[in-house]
Amino acid sequence: MKILNNVRLFRPFESESSEDIFHIELNEGKIKSINNGLTSEQGAHVVDCERRVAAAGFNDTHMHLLRYGLMKKELDFREVTSYQEMKDLISNRYTEEKMEENEWVVGRGLIDSQLTDIDCPLTADDLDELEYNKPVFFLHDDGHECVVNHEAIKILKQEPNLLKNHETFIEMDDNGNWTGRFKDTAVHFIKFNFRQKDESEIYEAVRDAVPHLNKSGITSAHTDDLNFVGNYDRLWQTYLDLEKDGHLSLDVHLHHYIFNNDDLKNLLRTNDKRTGDGSERVKVGSVKIFLDGTQRLHTSALRQAYHDKPETSGNLIYKQEELNEMVKTAHDNGMQVAMHAIGDRAVEEALNALEKVDTKSLRHRIIHAQVLAPDLLERLQEVKPYIETQPGFMMDEHSQTVKWVGEDQEKYCNPWNTVDRMEIPFTLSSDTPIGPLSPLTGIFAAVNRTDTGGNPEGGWIPNEKLSIDRSFQGYSQSGAELEFRENEKGRIEPGQQADLVLLSEHPKEIKSSDLNNIEVIETWSKGERVFHKR
Repeated sequence: MKILNNVRLFRPFESESSEDIFHIELNEGKIKSINNGLTSEQGAHVVDCERRVAAAGFNDTHMHLLRYGLMKKELDFREVTSYQEMKDLISNRYTEEKMEENEWVVGRGLIDSQLTDIDCPLTADDLDELEYNKPVFFLHDDGHECVVNHEAIKILKQEPNLLKNHETFIEMDDNGNWTGRFKDTAVHFIKFNFRQKDESEIYEAVRDAVPHLNKSGITSAHTDDLNFVGNYDRLWQTYLDLEKDGHLSLDVHLHHYIFNNDDLKNLLRTNDKRTGDGSERVKVGSVKIFLDGTQRLHTSALRQAYHDKPETSGNLIYKQEELNEMVKTAHDNGMQVAMHAIGDRAVEEALNALEKVDTKSLRHRIIHAQVLAPDLLERLQEVKPYIETQPGFMMDEHSQTVKWVGEDQEKYCNPWNTVDRMEIPFTLSSDTPIGPLSPLTGIFAAVNRTDTGGNPEGGWIPNEKLSIDRSFQGYSQSGAELEFRENEKGRIEPGQQADLVLLSEHPKEIKSSDLNNIEVIETWSKGERVFHKR
C-alpha cells in the first residue's frame, strides 16, 4: 500500500475547497480511500505531496503514439526555414553508400510554406536535386500530405490499388503526370504498404515515446498506429511485449484503420478480439475510417464551396451505401467505429450511417467534427456519437477558418460549448504529433480559445469557450466512458484505478490565461509513480 499525504484535490464539479488537505490510500492499483487531513502513519510507503494538487490522470483519446516515437528517430523538418537548410540536414544524415538496399530517405514535419527560398510546394523534381538513387518520402507536419521523388514514384506505380478510392488525392500536372505530392488517404496507403516498420522498430519507438506521455500526465491513450505497421497482429504483439517487459506505463487502445469493407471483413475473420478485449494494459480500440481530408488542403468535405477556393467543396472518400455497410458490419460484430470527419458534409455522411445502428450501445465516435451547422447539432443531440475534439488545433487555425468556410459558417466551427450544452458527449484529445502533446495545453485552448500568446484577444468565438471543470473531465472521465470503464477509471474516487497527476497549481486558483503554465509534478499509473519532476 502507498499513501499520498498532504495533497489537495481538483475534481471537476466537486465542491471541496482548494485549500482542503487530504491523504489518499492506494492499494493494488486502485484508490482505496480518500481521507481528510494528514495521515498519522510513517514509513517509506507514505509520500509527502507537499500540498500539490491531485487530479485524474489524462486520457488522450486520439493520438498516433508510434508516429510520435518514430519522429524522435527520423529527420524532423518542423523548424526548418529553407530548402537549402533541409538539403543540408538530409545530406548530414543520409549517406547512400551506408544505406541498406531497400532503405528510404525519410523526413517528417515538412511545412512548405515556411521555406523562404522556394515559392511553391516541393515536388518530385525538387527532391531529385538530392541526387539519391533511393526513394525519398517527406511527410507534411499535419500528416495529410507527403511528397516523394521519382524513384519512389516508380515503386508506387507498381501498386494498382493505389488508384482505388485514392485517385483524387494524387496530384498531377497539366499533362497528367504525377508531381510526387499525395494527400489524405493516398498518404495513408503509401505508409501502410511501403513504410512498414518491423517489431524491433515499433518496440523501440513506443518504448522511447511512453516517458514523454507520462511526463505530460497521460495515463491512457487511444492510438492509430497501423499505417506504419501494416499488420494488426504484429502491432498487437509488440505492445504486449512492451507490457510484459515493463515498458508500457499507461493503458492503450489500439485502433484498426481500414480502407474498405474487405479490410474490415478480413480483420473480423482473422481476429476474434473485439473492442475492449485484451490484456491488463493493451486493448482493442475502434475501427477507424477516413471520410474526408483536411481544411488546409481543401479536401475536407463541405456542403458549400470553400470560401477561398470556390471551385471545390472538398472530397468524400466513400459513397453513402459503402460507408453504411462498413459501419453496420463493424457494429454487428462488436467493433466500435471512429470516423474522421472534419467538414459538415462528412459529418452528415457519418450521421446517416450511424442512424442505422444503435450508436449509444457501442459509443461510436466522430473524430474532429470541426465544421457543424444547426441541423447537424440537432441530429448529433439525438444520435449521440462521441465527438473527439482537438482544441490545440484551434490555436493555429482560428485565423484561417473564416477564409475556408466564410463568416456565416464560422460561428458553427468547433462549437464546444454548444456541444456541451446540448449534452452531446465529447472528449478532448491531441492528435499528437500533429497537435501539441500536453493535455494542459489542450485544456488551455478549450477554456480560452486563444493561442498561447493570447490571440485573438478575448478568444475566438468566445461564447464557445469550455469551463475548466468540463475541460478536465473531457480529458479524463469522457475517455473512460469510450472504453466502457467509467466505473473503473477516469476519476479520483475510492475503487477507481489509481491514475492521477500531481499539479503545481490548482486550476481554479489561477487565471485561465495561466493554465498553460501549470506543471505536471508527478504522474501515477495503476498506483505506481511513473514520472517525477526533479
